[in-house]
Amino acid sequence: MNILLEFFVVAFKVLWAFVLAAAKWLVRPKEKSVAGQVCLITGAGSGLGRLFALEFARRRALLVLWDINTRSNEETAGMVRHIYRELAEAAAAPRVAGDGEKEVLPHSNLQVYTYTCDVGKRENVYMTAERVRKEVGEVSILVNNAGVVSGHHLLECPDELIERTMMVNCHAHFWTTKAFLPKMLEMNHGHIVTVASSLGLFSTAGVEDYCASKFGAVGFHESLSHELKAAEKDGIKTTLVCPYLVDTGMFRGCRIRKEIEPFLPPLKPEYCVKQAMRAILTDQPMICTPRLMYMVTFMKSILPFEAVVCMYRFLGADKCMYPFIAQRKQATNNNEAKNGI
Repeated sequence: MNILLEFFVVAFKVLWAFVLAAAKWLVRPKEKSVAGQVCLITGAGSGLGRLFALEFARRRALLVLWDINTRSNEETAGMVRHIYRELAEAAAAPRVAGDGEKEVLPHSNLQVYTYTCDVGKRENVYMTAERVRKEVGEVSILVNNAGVVSGHHLLECPDELIERTMMVNCHAHFWTTKAFLPKMLEMNHGHIVTVASSLGLFSTAGVEDYCASKFGAVGFHESLSHELKAAEKDGIKTTLVCPYLVDTGMFRGCRIRKEIEPFLPPLKPEYCVKQAMRAILTDQPMICTPRLMYMVTFMKSILPFEAVVCMYRFLGADKCMYPFIAQRKQATNNNEAKNGI
């Protein structure tokens, strides 16, 4: 009798979850403030990582930027400092209060810290994390964004590149989370963001290592989310970001069927990050961009494999990575020829 009663309670909670999800479509949830919180972003030197840094800076978060490329990381930091200066000038400018008197907004001491870190090396991650704790403080928002792609067919890909892809795209998430999660658990406060890919939900030919690494990142994130729920640590939020192909140059040359491409073009990086930021700031557990990716994932789960193959061939998604791989191979051959001269 008790289990029957519990079943009806669970059924009601499931239906209520649908109602709340539908309500968020109709009424946009209020975004939370991240002002003054320490936000660490991996792969901040370029692409989505740089854009995430700028968006968090505009919201007055204290930025910690990690990247393997020191120069590009410092360029991002320069952009962040420019935003901080603009915010400081706006805060210092007097404004007219309700009684006609001028008031000055309080000045906030915003800073950005840069660290050169290879997240593909475990000890480098732990060592740099310890430096962050000593020099900056405890991290409240962790954005696992760093990613690489080898651009080789499986049988042509050196084992070292396969291992590198897995380390940076998947294993690094374990290490950064292990470094900063304990304090989040102690405070029951924090937010962990996993920047994965639509290729972590469904795959295509020619990028086995990349798909495997992103599937691993998605699996890690989902299991971590369940673990936090099981521990009743509701103050620690998680957001999984799974965008479609983003026009950052990472997959330059990738093409689907030309008749379909106008309806499903590569995403603009700025749009992708703005959508992800909206999800993060409203504590949305997952964001797929565009929304069509939800449907593709659902259909992949219910359709027979051969039906999925037919859909891929119709869309031109079965070999969409081949032009990209061919460009990578040509670039590699050109570099080898130059070095041989």
